[in-house]
Amino acid sequence: MQISLAPIQGITDYHFRNTFQRFFDGVDVFYSPYLRLDNNKQLLKSKVKDIHPENNVGVHLVPQIMSNNAHDFLYLSNYLADLGYKMVNWNLGCPFPMVTNRELGSGLLPHYNKINDILEKVIPVIKTGVSVKMRIGLDNTDDIFNILPILNKFPITEIIIHPRTGKQMYKGEIHTDVFEKSLSLSNHSISYNGDINTLGDYIKLNSRFKTVNSFMIGRGLVANPFLAEQIKQLDKNPSKSKIERFKEFHHALTDEYLKTLSGPSHLINRMAAFWEYFAQSFSNSHKVYKRIKKATSIDKYWAAVEVNCKEESWVA
Repeated sequence: MQISLAPIQGITDYHFRNTFQRFFDGVDVFYSPYLRLDNNKQLLKSKVKDIHPENNVGVHLVPQIMSNNAHDFLYLSNYLADLGYKMVNWNLGCPFPMVTNRELGSGLLPHYNKINDILEKVIPVIKTGVSVKMRIGLDNTDDIFNILPILNKFPITEIIIHPRTGKQMYKGEIHTDVFEKSLSLSNHSISYNGDINTLGDYIKLNSRFKTVNSFMIGRGLVANPFLAEQIKQLDKNPSKSKIERFKEFHHALTDEYLKTLSGPSHLINRMAAFWEYFAQSFSNSHKVYKRIKKATSIDKYWAAVEVNCKEESWVA
């Protein structure tokens, strides 16, 4: 069983990936938040830094790219190939309107011919392998049934499917019936992504989709960094309790951001974004997150962390 960490903008950067791998087992592949050329056909320096090999030593990283034309696709993939990457992942899943309104991410899914044209131009000359991460459609759950026959024509290494539409964002029904039908229509290896927040969620999906041997987990793994270990029945440090291991991980992650963020407010804001996820694994999660949000200084932040880790129990 392969477990991969989904890309989450502003969360799963190289600081998080490196620290996570130091403290937890079970994740086989990490995907970077997407790279995209700006209006001037340039890459943001922060994006370059995030995927540079020197910042990802020992991490099996697959960079994700976002493009709605062959030129940008090839530019990005060639850039990554020159850095030594053998694989890129094409983002056809991002659901945010500022992306989809530009026919990027899941906004490209209704444009079947455009997807076909891009792949026809890219695949014969690309220097890397290509996998695809996609939703089942933008606002139509049947889009995927028009796209899979197109993807079948090309040597795609893997298709990662989140069985929601882009319009659903991260809410509402997971269309597992659409995912199940997709398994029979694709010639490629399929990975499942979406709403795996507990060991029970994984067991239920694994029991239903017996031919699937790859699962991508995002928010669930950030909230509970032990989840991949639980799935694979691993324990990287059995002599310590989960709360002890979490504290060590949290402190190391905070130290990593101290190296690059300027000023205490930036650090508190960044760590508060993580606590929106972490709090879900504690009893009384609302109170846990509220303590962090009320912190107005580094001292108050650390005091809130200590109270959370002493007074509330780890329940994930």
